[in-house]
Amino acid sequence: MASIGGAVQDFRQLDLLATGNTGVHRLDARAKVLVTLAFILAVVSYGKYELAALFPFFLYPAVIMALADLPIRHIARKIVVVLPFALMVGMFNPLFDQVVLVRLGPLGISGGWLSCASILVRATLTVGAALILVGSSGFPAICQALDRLGLPRIFTVQLLFLYRYLFILSEEGSRTARARELRSFGNKGLGLSSYGSLLSQLLLRTWLRAERIHLAMLARGFTGEFHPRRTTRFGGREFIFLAGWSGLFLFFRLLNVSQLLGTIVTGGAG
Repeated sequence: MASIGGAVQDFRQLDLLATGNTGVHRLDARAKVLVTLAFILAVVSYGKYELAALFPFFLYPAVIMALADLPIRHIARKIVVVLPFALMVGMFNPLFDQVVLVRLGPLGISGGWLSCASILVRATLTVGAALILVGSSGFPAICQALDRLGLPRIFTVQLLFLYRYLFILSEEGSRTARARELRSFGNKGLGLSSYGSLLSQLLLRTWLRAERIHLAMLARGFTGEFHPRRTTRFGGREFIFLAGWSGLFLFFRLLNVSQLLGTIVTGGAG
């Protein structure tokens, strides 16, 4: 029950972060969506052994979190939740790819360890960029931006409903779990046999509440149009934001900045 309640609070926290009034928040969501897409494409386009070249991309989330006044600890906690899944993808790489590619003195690092570390770094960057986008724009504004960028409206509306109904599912799950615990004495009724009826009740309660919400939306004249918190337009600031960050990502992609800095440092030391 505590974990379900914590998940609800995390979702709401992102919505609350999106109500800020910084310069990043006031930008049109389309510019932020396009920059995030360019960032993710640049990060995932690297080869599996390219690890050092990814580190300059941490500049983008660091700058945006600072400008948007987003809590680093909150974003980091959410990223940590995803990292075990990324680790499961690459945890066996060191076993199958044992060719040494890098030597640090007597220590040899195989390609498997490099590719595993690369997966973790990419997961951190891409998930962090997505969370920053939601925290600085809000999910409804992102759906509206996707709609204005040309995605089919049926897709964007369903995406928005999926996000909103997660709150309903989480809240109903929390209430059902609380009722189950209150009706249990001496841990009776808490076994696996109770989960069948628990899940069926959760499905029915969520379905009925979703229908009531849908009727309320129709009564208020909902026709599939988006109504964001603030009205924005794609102007000069958005163009500079999009062109500047996209150009920087392209620069990072074409030129290995980490290798260049390492050459300058070692050359200067020599």
